[in-house]
Amino acid sequence: MFVTGIIAAGGRGTRVGADRPKQLLAIDGVTLLEHSARLLLTHPRVDALVVALPADVAEAPPAFLADAAKPVRIVVGGARRQDSVRRAFEAVDPRTTLVVVHDAARPCASAALVTTTIEAAAQTGAALAALPARDTVKQAQPAPARGAAPSHAATGGATLVARTVPRALVHLAQTPQAFQRRVLADAFAADDAAAAQGATAEATDEAELVERAGYPVQLVVGEARNLKVTVPEDLVMATTLLRGGDAAPALRVGTGYDLHRLVEGRPLILGGVTIPSERGALGHSDADVVCHAVTDALLGAAACGDIGRLFPDTDPAWKDANSVLLLARAVEVIREAGCQPVNVDVTVVLERPKVRDHVAAMRAVLAGAIGIEVAAVSIKGKTNEGVDAVGRGEAVAAHAVALVRGR
Repeated sequence: MFVTGIIAAGGRGTRVGADRPKQLLAIDGVTLLEHSARLLLTHPRVDALVVALPADVAEAPPAFLADAAKPVRIVVGGARRQDSVRRAFEAVDPRTTLVVVHDAARPCASAALVTTTIEAAAQTGAALAALPARDTVKQAQPAPARGAAPSHAATGGATLVARTVPRALVHLAQTPQAFQRRVLADAFAADDAAAAQGATAEATDEAELVERAGYPVQLVVGEARNLKVTVPEDLVMATTLLRGGDAAPALRVGTGYDLHRLVEGRPLILGGVTIPSERGALGHSDADVVCHAVTDALLGAAACGDIGRLFPDTDPAWKDANSVLLLARAVEVIREAGCQPVNVDVTVVLERPKVRDHVAAMRAVLAGAIGIEVAAVSIKGKTNEGVDAVGRGEAVAAHAVALVRGR
């Protein structure tokens, strides 16, 4: 039996809130993609590997794929997961008799689970890892339109329970999923035939395509640790699991502070927003005290140094630099260290102009740079009541507090 592995890594994974495809996020210096690919590359039952990557990543794939001891092929992923796996399937070694598909975003699966799934598919034609539901399962239905519900069942547009599903019938699908080559080929052919008849439907995994083609799919008991990284909290949990721990990720707090003199002839930039003013902050970069304070708060929470160490004002590379970009780079640093931003709170101390009309724009800019929701960013404006240089209107200052998860 010749087994070819397929790593589905053709998407971008935007829900994780990073500035790069989520499969390229690193845990202790090793990307999710490498963790997942090495699971198959080092497995004794897997003979070759095909990896579906975004076009820009496929042009310069990670070095570990080029240095692998087993044959590796790279293909450009498609618009949908099933398109990416389809392209990878078309590139498998001609000797392939069985295909095992695994998500790049599942870095914690075990070799034993791969073995069990392969052996099941060799016997039945198709198999997937899945966890039996432990909780009571409710099927939802939309609430009736306002005014249509009986008076005793006013719901205000809430989601309602349609019925309780026997949990013994419910399993939560994972990868790996394994298929005899002929079975998966038939499934793709049946999907093509349905598309030709106008009956196109997206499949969330390959097992669904195989089911539609009429083949039985065996369930193999999955692993609770085999989580899929989808949102930032998942990355923190994956970090804990890969480090061998089972404790909840730590919450860490950092503070930041910055102050710059105000001078004529400079723009006043706060939180990435240029605010109309006769004077602006003087500094080596764009002197954005909000971004600088937040950057220090995040770096401090993750124990990753400070803004002066990362972007020294003695380096001409940071002359007039956009501080929003510096903040985004600092977020990369703390993510690489195993921490995820949770929220930030900023106080801007400035006599004039008032910042209240610009708070919404600043929150949006910071949220985008940090990779968190706008609701997790707070900005407040204060004056110093005429006290000291800030109170005399000679300077602007910002204080920030940041919360991160991890390590």
